[in-house]
Amino acid sequence: MLKRLDAEDEERAAPDLEIRQLEQHQQIAPAELAGYSWLAVDGQALLFSLVFHLVIVVGLAVIPLVVQLPDDISLFAGRPLPEVDQFTFVEEIAPSDQIETEIGSNSEHGDLSALSKAPILAELSELPPEQGDVFIDQPTVQLSHQLQSVGLIKSEQAIKGMTGIGTTGTEGAVDQITYHILRSIEERPTLVVWFFDQSGSLLRRREEIRDRFNHIYEELGIIQNAQSDTHTQDPDSAPLLTSIIAFGESINLLTPRPTADMQDIRTAIDSIELDGSGIERVFSALFLGVDKFKSYAAGRGNKQSRRNVMFVVVTDEKGNDAAGLDKTINECLKYGIPVYVVGVPAPFGRELTYIKYVDPDPNFDQSPSWAEVEQGPETIMPERVRLGYQNNRYFEPVIDSGFGPFALSRLAYETGGIYFTVHPNRRVGQRVRGNEIDPFASNLEYFFDPEQMIKYRPDYVSVDEYKVTAQQSALRTALLEAARFSATGTLEQPKTTFVKSDEAAFVNELSLAQRDAAKLEPQLGQLAMILETGVPAREQETSARWLAGFDLALGTVLFHKVRAESFNAMLAKAKRGMAFVDSKNNTWVLRPSEEISVGSRTEKEAERAKELLRSVATTHAQTPWGLLAERELRNPVGWKWEETYTELNPPAAPNSTNNNPQRRPPQDDQARMLAPPAPKRPVPKL
Repeated sequence: MLKRLDAEDEERAAPDLEIRQLEQHQQIAPAELAGYSWLAVDGQALLFSLVFHLVIVVGLAVIPLVVQLPDDISLFAGRPLPEVDQFTFVEEIAPSDQIETEIGSNSEHGDLSALSKAPILAELSELPPEQGDVFIDQPTVQLSHQLQSVGLIKSEQAIKGMTGIGTTGTEGAVDQITYHILRSIEERPTLVVWFFDQSGSLLRRREEIRDRFNHIYEELGIIQNAQSDTHTQDPDSAPLLTSIIAFGESINLLTPRPTADMQDIRTAIDSIELDGSGIERVFSALFLGVDKFKSYAAGRGNKQSRRNVMFVVVTDEKGNDAAGLDKTINECLKYGIPVYVVGVPAPFGRELTYIKYVDPDPNFDQSPSWAEVEQGPETIMPERVRLGYQNNRYFEPVIDSGFGPFALSRLAYETGGIYFTVHPNRRVGQRVRGNEIDPFASNLEYFFDPEQMIKYRPDYVSVDEYKVTAQQSALRTALLEAARFSATGTLEQPKTTFVKSDEAAFVNELSLAQRDAAKLEPQLGQLAMILETGVPAREQETSARWLAGFDLALGTVLFHKVRAESFNAMLAKAKRGMAFVDSKNNTWVLRPSEEISVGSRTEKEAERAKELLRSVATTHAQTPWGLLAERELRNPVGWKWEETYTELNPPAAPNSTNNNPQRRPPQDDQARMLAPPAPKRPVPKL
């Protein structure tokens, strides 16, 4: 019977009991158990680890207790944190087998779910919220005595240095110039010098600007009322001074000294005499203007100068003294004088255009005439290959270039001014017919959006820089060289109907018709060879203007080259003999067709020409190049024969009088008493 042990004796006896059990079951030798105890090596390691970690934990807990608080404590009061919304979590979900195709703001009652409950807000909501009234707790109003430019048209469309800003009337251009005058006056007092062309075609425009001066000074009334009345005794103290210069073959200063008196300004404009010489020395007038008024402006960036000085040119031509352009630009830049031009649009790729002239004196015949004037081109050198109309340029369609004449446009661009192209019949995207043109306006059929034409701006550089840049590009060199051959013709109205009454006469008519095509083929072939030299450099060209001009030129030349070659080949085919399908027919008619049946080489050239023209029409849409490419594509490039019958002996026309004598027309005594027509004067040089 075993004796009960207490807890302490039981712990002491545990090792001995364990040893006896091991001896019984495993028969361990007593010698091997001699060193075994609860403080064996493993037990010592465990005890050491416990003590070590206990010391670390106690030490870390004691460290914050010994840290000294700073003597000075800074308190910061911040805004309370926003309260966090208490969300109610959904614990039970009722699933549905129906698939919802419309969720969110597009679903039923979706307008409620679209009210800013999403964690990420989109910039534009598909269901815009209702706009309610906005209330301000404490409204404040700041008063300013600065000039407010009100009552003017959009000024952001006309930025300094821009050219080709289109307006339908002089008033629009003057209003935009007024805006820049007012901005200049905000900085310091300003002198504006107006240069008026003395040609007869500018008579109405001068009158419009004269009447518009009242509008300018009405805008200035805000400033003049805020200023002291000292300028009434001293005109030089006025915020705006004006001077008038007229130019034609001679240059005339119409205001001995700058003035702020409206009556003096109107009188000076009314005193401008018409100049019938046809010469406009605009750059000479500007150069003399700088010399006359440079004392008012000490130079760009000089805050101590007396006034800002601005030049405004009003003309409808390009000027006959462009040789002085560079000197005029340098002088204007030297004294910080921007030049604004109220001018006309330059015709695309040509120097001359026609204006509808009506005698300004009502005592003479008022029927319109078309007078030739120099209003272009828009580039320093011709960049357009013009084909056809070599015998009569009057019938060649004229379109807007999107910019003004090169020299005046470059002057405005380099000096920080603006060139305004004024045409009363400007309609973008619509054809303007000759009978719709206003008197003294140029005959332009199409106009283009100025914003669309910005990337096609000409290179406004000097002649030397232009030539150097062109020589560095084979594409530009080829286009300029091809543009020199603008007298090359096309098959405009060739003979296409041939009656075969007898074989000899038929062949003779075919030979005569071949002459025109035979003359054109080598000329068009030479143009194509010149342009082909620029093809390898096409991938390196980055200018949209040069790419459009080159592709249009090459496509147009190849198009008319194929058309002339196929026309000649079809006539040669007829000379070799063709039989009528219907024996009753006796006439062959050559009609335009897209079919090319004269050779594979010609067919490949025709397809290449159409690809180039289609590319121009698409890539450069709503531009002069795109419009001309579309016109070419309307005409088939090839030809085909069609047979028909022609009556060789038509019957005589019936006698409508039935052999009765015609009665004399009744005499109109009242018509005899009418006054004779007004005399007609020849069109002067413009």
